[in-house]
Amino acid sequence: MAKASTQDFLEIDQIREGVIVLRSKALRGILMISSLNFALKSVEEQETIIYQFQNLLNSLDFSVQIIIQSRKMNITGYLDQIKTLQDKQTDELMKMQTASYYDFVKGLIEGGSIMNKTFFIVVPYTISEDQGVRGSDSVLKMPKIPSLTEEQFQRCKSQLWQRMEFLALGLKRMDLQAVPLSTPELIEFFWSLHHPREAEIGYYPEIPPELLQDYNESAIRPANRPNNKK
Repeated sequence: MAKASTQDFLEIDQIREGVIVLRSKALRGILMISSLNFALKSVEEQETIIYQFQNLLNSLDFSVQIIIQSRKMNITGYLDQIKTLQDKQTDELMKMQTASYYDFVKGLIEGGSIMNKTFFIVVPYTISEDQGVRGSDSVLKMPKIPSLTEEQFQRCKSQLWQRMEFLALGLKRMDLQAVPLSTPELIEFFWSLHHPREAEIGYYPEIPPELLQDYNESAIRPANRPNNKK
């Protein structure tokens, strides 16, 4: 009997056009959110941010999932530069000091002292909502569909991206930038969840071209990703 692959246990059916399609044919989009240093804000600014965030949550008529991903900071390239500098040193004392600095920085990172946090919001949309079924009844009344037609997918995708745009505008009022992950970025996101060690050192596999054949950039997707503070 053939062994089941990891993919058989995942709920993801496919990723296309910046959208995750689950086995249930429900859709998911993921927004990457920038960060702000809340502790450095004044009391008035902190209260304003909390109030705006509360208003944003109260204005939603759909559920969202907030994900905070912590990873050891990837400084592989920086360590390589130090190693190269060490090899180029002609003075023996400078070479020893460079080697000592290399060991110090490497130990600091391996000790988990410096972490990089990334923030995401997962936004849902289901075919049942497109058919007019909302709320808790949506799961019970949702018909089992073998596949989404192209028309259904595009219609649901449009509604999903409207939700993502609404969230992005709401977060912008708090000086937070929100951008949707593209197809390649979604693939790398889920790959890194299952391969944390490789992701921490900056290794990502090459994405097969056939997985990107349906990739389209969205009109609401800005060119730059948000810069998260460490």
